[in-house]
Amino acid sequence: MTFRSRFYRLTELHRQIDDALRRENRRRGADPFRLLRLKTLKLAVRKRLASLSRQPALAI
Repeated sequence: MTFRSRFYRLTELHRQIDDALRRENRRRGADPFRLLRLKTLKLAVRKRLASLSRQPALAI
């Protein structure tokens, strides 16, 4: 998997988690454990994106 495809997939996953968080927050009687799990997952994806961004570019 190339850098761009991995980065794209992670950004899409981050966006989907963000959308799910927004939906859950708007829902009446939001599940606090689901919110916590989504926030934790979003943070993990953000950390993976940051570490991917810090990697040196590969010479072609």
